[in-house]
Amino acid sequence: MILPEREILALHRAIVGIPSVSGSEAELAGFVEDRLRQRGAAPIRIGQSVVAFHGEGPLFLLDTHIDTVPPAPGWTRDPWKVEVVDGRVHGLGANDAKASVAAMIAAFLAFQEVDLPFTLALALVEGEETRGTGTEAVLKELARRGLEIEAAMVGEPTGLDVAIAQKGLLVLELGTRGDACHAAHAAALGAANAARLLARDLVALEGIDFGPAHPLLGPITLEPTQVKAGTARNVVPGEATAILDVRSTPSLPPAEIVRRIRERVQGEVRVLSDRLLPAEAPAGALIVEAARRSRQGVRLYGSPTLSDMAFLGAVPAIKCGPGRSERSHTPDEFVLEEEVLDGARFYTRLIGAYAELRDPVANAAFVAAARGER
Repeated sequence: MILPEREILALHRAIVGIPSVSGSEAELAGFVEDRLRQRGAAPIRIGQSVVAFHGEGPLFLLDTHIDTVPPAPGWTRDPWKVEVVDGRVHGLGANDAKASVAAMIAAFLAFQEVDLPFTLALALVEGEETRGTGTEAVLKELARRGLEIEAAMVGEPTGLDVAIAQKGLLVLELGTRGDACHAAHAAALGAANAARLLARDLVALEGIDFGPAHPLLGPITLEPTQVKAGTARNVVPGEATAILDVRSTPSLPPAEIVRRIRERVQGEVRVLSDRLLPAEAPAGALIVEAARRSRQGVRLYGSPTLSDMAFLGAVPAIKCGPGRSERSHTPDEFVLEEEVLDGARFYTRLIGAYAELRDPVANAAFVAAARGER
């Protein structure tokens, strides 16, 4: 049976009230671990991440993060103090992603006495806002234990729209080399200016062909985001570099994207990061059908933004959660109380619908009980 609404809201406020900027999640991890134990779960710690299990068999994974970014400039409230005004819960992380944390805990606990045809796993992870280290460590530990994940739900503020695909991220460095010399003598010496060479390469990358757009995620995109050249006003640069932010789709593997970029430029292309891969739930995935059944008129879409969904590989996964993405990392961050409650209801219905799809006859009565339909 799902927790009472007042208890879900109180849990959310308590979670928001514990600071947990990336790298400082220990206090909040301890709090959620204790709260799960009080409710009969047996959580484990993996670093500053908390993982709990219920049932046997392959895993249905609920994954969201307990860390936050530091407060952005412009807060008019105390970001470390929870304030509830007209149904809005203000506080750092209230929306991203502590609304998902509270909602997922409520949904997990709703099934503590339900015989599910899979293991329900809850991962509340550290480090998502930096490098995704929490989910990576959890996945490694699950693999070490021989536990197979058959489906996953990643909690992020999406307005309860369901992302069934997500772009990946390739971070590249484009570098050129020229002839460093005094600017006054460059023309006479015929010196190559690394900044000019870099500029030509950047222009050459405009309109690069990465093939047809993905049906859900659109085209692969490339944007130069940081450009560096020169050491002094009167010195021709001997080196110049640009960081290339490439948002990838399943349409092309990272190696092929890099190959096409190298074909277009004269400079050197180095791969700084290729670990954040695009993701897409396969056609006919049970978790997608369960999401359809769990919310009337649910919108399925492709997400341009990153999440820990990037680390799940071939696991059928979706991204969904209470709150709105556009409120994330903003001053005076907030989430609506009703959004938190809707999130708890949605996650609970999703788990129930997935159980029914996996084993329609044996689990219908148990699932109805968990939904409060006794």
